[in-house]
Amino acid sequence: MPWSNQNGGGGPWGGGGGNNQGGPWGQGPNRPRGGGGGGNGGPPDLEDIIRRGQDRFRNVLPGGFNGGVLAILGLVVLAFIAMQSIYTVQPDERGVELRFGKPKDEVSMPGLHFHFWPIETVEIVKVTEQQQNIGSRATSSSGTGVMLSGDQNIVNVQFSVLFTVTDPKSYLFNVDTPAETLQQVAESAMREVVGRRPAQDIFRDNRQQIAADVRNIIQGTMDGYGAGLSINAVAIEDAAPPREVADAFDEVQRAEQDEDRFVEEANQYANQKLGAARGQAAQIREEANAYKSRVVNEAQGEAQRFVSIYDEYSKAPDVTRQRLFIETMEQVMKNTNKIIIDEKQGVVPYLPLNEITRGAAAAAATQGGN
Repeated sequence: MPWSNQNGGGGPWGGGGGNNQGGPWGQGPNRPRGGGGGGNGGPPDLEDIIRRGQDRFRNVLPGGFNGGVLAILGLVVLAFIAMQSIYTVQPDERGVELRFGKPKDEVSMPGLHFHFWPIETVEIVKVTEQQQNIGSRATSSSGTGVMLSGDQNIVNVQFSVLFTVTDPKSYLFNVDTPAETLQQVAESAMREVVGRRPAQDIFRDNRQQIAADVRNIIQGTMDGYGAGLSINAVAIEDAAPPREVADAFDEVQRAEQDEDRFVEEANQYANQKLGAARGQAAQIREEANAYKSRVVNEAQGEAQRFVSIYDEYSKAPDVTRQRLFIETMEQVMKNTNKIIIDEKQGVVPYLPLNEITRGAAAAAATQGGN
């Protein structure tokens, strides 16, 4: 052979037993290098390690390498679907499942549930009492709480609505945005009630009745919408005039308080005077009744005495006439100075014994005092 090794080599690549092993390019083909491959003790070949790992991986995966990747992807997809299909409903929640967007009739109670995702989805709703703030301080700049009262005053009302979801299905699907709808209905109801009443009622006089009226209006409106809500209470947190007119309103309030104070003082003075006048009137009436009774009794006594005298007079007129004359003269003459005149002797000396008696009594009293 023309390429026969002159030194007794084996083939065109040199592989013989001589010293020239390079072949026509100076070296033979590369041989596997490894700890146990050629026995020459060289470093391991990275390509060989990768090749052997691929072979082992093909043996493990069914259908070869390409089929194994598809199987893994399928398992991942199945695991993701399983995770999306399992959901939990908390004790304060209720779930409504939807199949192709249409809600089912049953409602998911608290616990672990399964649905076929993505064919079926679930909406979770809280059924515990919730609070909707309207016209709060955080949102007062938007003017949602500014209202016009029945007496043409502007008031800023801040209140809250406490509600509970009673029908999750109706709450989710009968109204587009239940929270916004509730806020608009509550604000409209409050404006309606406040617009029929004076500002004084909303400030301090009749807040409870206003809150009750607003609650009834909200409940009736939401029931008409079929929102599945139960309005538990309406709480008026604050009611005040706008900041621009707060000073003027305070002046009006102080004037009204002064008016109330003056009226109260006037009522007290009127009651005092009226009580005194009524007491005096009662006293006068009692005195008049007493005088009437006394005069009537005296008149009745005089009449009885006159009747009795007349009865005696009818029995002996001359004697009775003489007696009446003497008694009358006695009454007339006892307090006058008297002079006795006799036809024969003329003026008869008169000794005033009564004057002597009174003088003696006065003298005795003077001596007794000394």
